[in-house]
Amino acid sequence: MKTRILLWVALSFFGLTTASAQQAPNKNKKVEFAVGGNCEQCKARIEKAAYSVKGVKSANWNIKSGNMTLIFDERKCSESDVQKAIAKVGHDAGKERADDEVYNKLHHCCLYQRLP
Repeated sequence: MKTRILLWVALSFFGLTTASAQQAPNKNKKVEFAVGGNCEQCKARIEKAAYSVKGVKSANWNIKSGNMTLIFDERKCSESDVQKAIAKVGHDAGKERADDEVYNKLHHCCLYQRLP
């Protein structure tokens, strides 16, 4: 009986530590998502918007692929926070779509092909 109780306590403790380790926020989470844009001017605007979010450590938008590589502290922000900041400056980012009014105010060379 003592052995069963000891085994149950040990397994419960192990389960709790494993569960809490899986939920710990990552200080250097790396993600990649698509961002609409065309040129160096877009790159500067997109990266500036990403860096405006507290917790972003690295933001690099690739003009050719249209992909943003982002490293951020999950304790301070989320991927969605960064996508919203980029959308606010006129660029569709991940699941966030820029307002048409903001998009239409971009320089003519920055008007990228939008998905419906």
